[in-house]
Amino acid sequence: MKERLRILPEIAEALAARRPVVALESTIITHGMPAPRNLETARAVEAAVRAGGAVPATIAILDGTIRVGLTPAELERLAEEESVAKVSRADLAAVLTAGGAGSTTVAATMICADLAGIRIFATGGIGGVHRGAEQSFDVSADLQELARTPVAVVCAGAKAILDLPKTLEVLETLGVPVIGYGCDALPAFYSRDVGLAVPLRRDSAAAIAAVMAAKWDLGLGGGLMIANPIPQEHEIPADTIAAHIDAALAEAAAQGVQGKAVTPFLLARLEQSTGGASLDANVALVLNNARLAAEIAGAYAVL
Repeated sequence: MKERLRILPEIAEALAARRPVVALESTIITHGMPAPRNLETARAVEAAVRAGGAVPATIAILDGTIRVGLTPAELERLAEEESVAKVSRADLAAVLTAGGAGSTTVAATMICADLAGIRIFATGGIGGVHRGAEQSFDVSADLQELARTPVAVVCAGAKAILDLPKTLEVLETLGVPVIGYGCDALPAFYSRDVGLAVPLRRDSAAAIAAVMAAKWDLGLGGGLMIANPIPQEHEIPADTIAAHIDAALAEAAAQGVQGKAVTPFLLARLEQSTGGASLDANVALVLNNARLAAEIAGAYAVL
């Protein structure tokens, strides 16, 4: 593993000293936002983690190694490189041995964070059960990863483009704790409430850290989903965004967009149809999740 896993010295030192570290994904840089907003957001998210007292660890694949923590130059390279593979569990080994660049999804970031010994991860929203999955069987690997890999994922719920009731049901079936941070309604990325109840609620970072510790002390394994609602001032209400999503989904179906290409396609179409409001909301919620993840990482480090 020493040949395949490179941890930045600052991060390695923090982990050895049991100081708080927060993992960050990289698909948001390569497939989730347009340039130059992608690089600006990546830098801002790392700064938010630092402001919260934790060390940021942006994860990606570069030149045949898993990079846990990127230098400023590597972050720029990832944001500017045109051909970057979108990496999940199924293709992590293949991309790693190919020697090129790869950005990590929620599932792959969890795997790499676990290899490095990082227990907290901040992202935008998780993948889940896609609409029409009863026909397409399109279900994100993120759900299985949450069931098997011991990393707590702070997110603004599942992506709004998904079948949210089915996503919540699968998480329950897989035994993944879904904890609402200060909320009783399940947030769905752009929106704070889509009419679904969150199974569990905790109102402080310390209380969430206690659940994490107890889960793993009990040998239950797997991760946790911490649902952190988008700040109210940046919310796009569910009934407002729904029409934009339906139109984008119809366009994706008409063009035959499938698999990993669906999410970036839909995000780009939503940015266009909302006049950039969806992108602004995306940035706001990612920063909000980074701040909470840093706080939880600090509380967990104390435990």
